[in-house]
Amino acid sequence: MAFSTKDGDRTACETTDAHPPIQTEEELELVKRYLLLGIVMRILDHDIKAIGRTPIKLPRLYESMLRGVQDRVLLDLAAIRQQFRKGGIKVYEQLQESDGLRARYVCRGYHHQFFMLWGFVKAESERVLRRYTSE
Repeated sequence: MAFSTKDGDRTACETTDAHPPIQTEEELELVKRYLLLGIVMRILDHDIKAIGRTPIKLPRLYESMLRGVQDRVLLDLAAIRQQFRKGGIKVYEQLQESDGLRARYVCRGYHHQFFMLWGFVKAESERVLRRYTSE
């Protein structure tokens, strides 16, 4: 621990350890985004199939719009997977439970799990989709 002086008073201040933290907030956010983009891909797949079965006036237009969003989501997923490889992160299990989505993953050798309630998954998926469609 290092000490700093402020007006003659010695106060303790934090220093960074030589060991990195077990998991950073950014890494947790990356795992969350990865899981949400996987859900968004399933939603888009479902909606593309539904458009093909539904008698609407412009099915090819809507399908091509959804496929464009799907392509951008796939590019983002690929970028996240690349960041996973660089950061030593691997999601090895995703469980759809009755109350939410649970993922188990390894981050630099430490095992973690992450859980999101279905209501949160739905709201966040809609937010992510809205962002992709407004770009």
